[in-house]
Amino acid sequence: MAQEIEIKLALPVRLAPRLRQLPQLAGATSQRRCLRNLYLDTPEQDLRRQRMALRRRQIDDRWLLTLKTEGETRAAGFSRRQEWEYPMPPDALDFAAVDDRDLRQQLQTLAPRLQPAFRTDFIRQCWHLRYGASHIELALDLGRIYAQKHRQAIREVELELLDGREVDLRALADALKNSLPELNPCAPSKAARGYALLDAITL
Repeated sequence: MAQEIEIKLALPVRLAPRLRQLPQLAGATSQRRCLRNLYLDTPEQDLRRQRMALRRRQIDDRWLLTLKTEGETRAAGFSRRQEWEYPMPPDALDFAAVDDRDLRQQLQTLAPRLQPAFRTDFIRQCWHLRYGASHIELALDLGRIYAQKHRQAIREVELELLDGREVDLRALADALKNSLPELNPCAPSKAARGYALLDAITL
């Protein structure tokens, strides 16, 4: 199990070129990848009710299974949650790598009833930055959430603390917002937005 500590910021798509030119990214190389993600839940949304999200992710020819808990959410787009992520073929569903026994047993019980709920497809451009005493990943995500025939845009920046101090994560977010005031805190995760899109369909 790992902890995911991040700050999420919304960005108008027209400003993506300006983000790439910010001084905080000067000299840093980036990597672009297409990420295809399928979120799973039971028909009754048992995982959602327990504030969890389960995702299959394809990156090139690799597949990952990711489980996230709701964790802690604060103001300014900050969140801290537990995360399990490990390789898993798209035709398999195994929770042996989840080291919380009660949670693993719960997932194994639900496994036969898990099915696709919604998906997200986006291009992620990543920079790895040293800021203060910390190592931080900045990811620009541009794409869409798909729920049945409905869709919603993904236009956001994620700052994830890979190693170091939360104070540096917050300081980098503040510096980016000072350089590009159109960046705004974006608290809901992609999973939360996907479920909200499903809710809108059923109203």
